[in-house]
Amino acid sequence: MSKLLQIWKEETTGYQLRLMVAHLLLAFFPVYSGSRIRPAVLRGLGFKIGEGTVIMGMPTLTGGRNLHQRLSIGRNCVVNIGVLFNMGERITIQDGVAIGHQVMILTESHGIGPAERRAAELTARPVAVGAGAWLGARSVLLPGISVGAGSVIASGAVVSRDIPENVLAAGVPARVVKELADRPETGSRG
Repeated sequence: MSKLLQIWKEETTGYQLRLMVAHLLLAFFPVYSGSRIRPAVLRGLGFKIGEGTVIMGMPTLTGGRNLHQRLSIGRNCVVNIGVLFNMGERITIQDGVAIGHQVMILTESHGIGPAERRAAELTARPVAVGAGAWLGARSVLLPGISVGAGSVIASGAVVSRDIPENVLAAGVPARVVKELADRPETGSRG
């Protein structure tokens, strides 16, 4: 009987009543509709999502129990469609962040094991994204990294180490390719 109980526990780890309720309430809103309703519903279910944030399509949320305690999204953010938040650890997104199509933010990975099973023990490390940053479409943030405020991560980049503030990072692995102004340029061109 204990073997059945263990199997049941393993198979239901991802069961999240809050997420099931959110999916039921939001099922009738196709992508790009209900973008202000999604964060309101998630906020009502205990997720920390700031006012003014829009979510264009329901993100995929993974990482075990109590996900609502591991995700913090600031004010006036944009979360586009197909985004995956893997939350074995905390993900902190500050105010004004833009997250492009199909971005993956991962907090979990495996160590490298012996030849008979290279994917060893699962580990988790938090991820942080600074205010005003922009994560381009299909970029990937790996466990334990931070993206500095005002930085841009190019589409398709894989971020495997911290990115400083106000830079453009691109490539696999992502590296700084350009420094950006720390405030918007003013309009007049003499």
